[in-house]
Amino acid sequence: MTPAPLREQIRDAAARLTESDVPSARHDAEVLAAHVLGIERGELHTCPEPDGTFGAAYEALITRRAAREPLQHLTGSAAFRHITVQVGPGVFVPRPETELTAGAAVEEARAVVAAGRVPVVVDLYAGTGAIAISVSTEVRPCVVHAVESEDDAVEWLRRNAAGASVVVHRDDVGSITERSMSMLLGRVDVVVANPPYVPSGARIRDPEVVDHDPGAALWSGPDGLDAMRTLERVAGHLLTGAGLVVAEHADVQGTSAPDVFRATGSWTDVVDHPDLNGRPRYLTARRTSPAE
Repeated sequence: MTPAPLREQIRDAAARLTESDVPSARHDAEVLAAHVLGIERGELHTCPEPDGTFGAAYEALITRRAAREPLQHLTGSAAFRHITVQVGPGVFVPRPETELTAGAAVEEARAVVAAGRVPVVVDLYAGTGAIAISVSTEVRPCVVHAVESEDDAVEWLRRNAAGASVVVHRDDVGSITERSMSMLLGRVDVVVANPPYVPSGARIRDPEVVDHDPGAALWSGPDGLDAMRTLERVAGHLLTGAGLVVAEHADVQGTSAPDVFRATGSWTDVVDHPDLNGRPRYLTARRTSPAE
């Protein structure tokens, strides 16, 4: 039996994903088709018709995506700024909005280079290492450390960082100033993080998130700010007197997250920044008093 033309298989797959309430159904159907064919998505319209082996492999991936398995788990990778990181079960899939968080860290690190120094950057709650690796590849010279506590996530982090100039630390963020990073107290120029920020009582609707992202990367106490408070304390110890912290947060935390920093009196220029859709997304704050 002659297989249906590729465009029809993609059309049918997109319709099936739409029925399963998959966001961006057409996009995902095309990405998975390109993945099976080993080409870029933009090449689908000019590639030859696939052979008979394509259909079964494509159907298997569409079935898994219709069950709301993350697209990135199916392809094994996620694009982030100018890099691609490997992802899979046990690690948080980096989101496009986090590229802005990474960009703020890159900008500050470049300013340090322009001032004639080699910047030291620490990525906390590093996950795949997308932020840390982006900084290390976009800023030269630069010393970058990435901290992750969860065993599965650390394996992904090490895999991704293998070809980058990133020092990986398997440690609990709240304890690093007494352990793996005691040598960096008061010497760090930028601390950047996408910490857990979901309140423990919140309901997450997307199956891709609640069923597949690790809980340790999501939940952060009754108000979703426990990790932010830890970040504020740790960053205060690590940063130089004028160092910058960059921290992502939920779009409903545009006031409460910056207030964590304002409340201590140890920070100036506490500013919240929007994402590309105009929603509150990350904060920056500059250390004003010497690290203790």
